[in-house]
Amino acid sequence: MSPTVQELRNAIRAATGRFEREVEASFTKEELRAICETLRIGVDGAGQSSTSRMRRLVRAHVGIAESPEAADDSTFRKADLRAIADGVGAEVES
Repeated sequence: MSPTVQELRNAIRAATGRFEREVEASFTKEELRAICETLRIGVDGAGQSSTSRMRRLVRAHVGIAESPEAADDSTFRKADLRAIADGVGAEVES
């Protein structure tokens, strides 16, 4: 059986040193920053990078988009989460 969106998010959270959540929730700004750090993506040093910008950077880094400028800045869909999970080395049961 394919992992759910929530299982993918929690696997990514665990791989980036964040706590898993019992309820379904999108990534917080802090969780997005942890994903960026794990992927070694440079974000604004002062902690001022927006969630939209971090989503675009992550999508470009894991190959979902050709560049941050071409990337979508909406919340991650299941296919996006699979690519991110691979990028951060998350262990996802399938």
